[in-house]
Amino acid sequence: MKQSATPPIYSQVAFDIASKIVSGEIKVGERFTGRSLMGSQYGVSAETIRRAMRLLGDMGIVSTQNNVGSTVLSQKRAVEYVEQYQAYSDLRALKASLREMVAKRDQLNAEINQTFSRMMDLSERFRSSDRLRTYEFQVSEGPMAGRSIGELQFRQKTSATIVAVRKGEEILLSPGPQTVLSAGDVLVVACELSQLEAVSRLLGYPAETR
Repeated sequence: MKQSATPPIYSQVAFDIASKIVSGEIKVGERFTGRSLMGSQYGVSAETIRRAMRLLGDMGIVSTQNNVGSTVLSQKRAVEYVEQYQAYSDLRALKASLREMVAKRDQLNAEINQTFSRMMDLSERFRSSDRLRTYEFQVSEGPMAGRSIGELQFRQKTSATIVAVRKGEEILLSPGPQTVLSAGDVLVVACELSQLEAVSRLLGYPAETR
């Protein structure tokens, strides 16, 4: 159950009466009525005043008789109650402050976890996309034309893979080492970024991503 940092109204009224007794404003043996003393000052209900006087009676500070009023019994007990009330109020305030800090901590932890999850997700996406990308190279007139993939030692020299060769309208998927390359053919190469330089150097053309 959530506890408010502010004590109940009736205990505040009791504290005010006890404080008056401690200061001597209301003296031991003096008789008074709660309604006349507190009603006009705080505008509280009669039930609130009755609860306040009952609390002071339970603490041995006053003695209350119906239709007669209350009589102050002990200034010492009033001092004890005031000290107890102040300590309890401080404790309530500390508990409320602690609850607020814990709530902020939990919110911060949730935001940290959410941010971390997003970072991991982005990192995984980047890693997956970075490790397998495709690039296209066009075979030009030169040393490559008329030679097979095996003769070029493409896989051995680049560690990349030719996943397809486009010859005009024809597309050869997973071409074997015996596939002969002709000028104008387009090679679709799958490789990591770290392998791109070796592929480009072997084929003599800059890579162009799809």
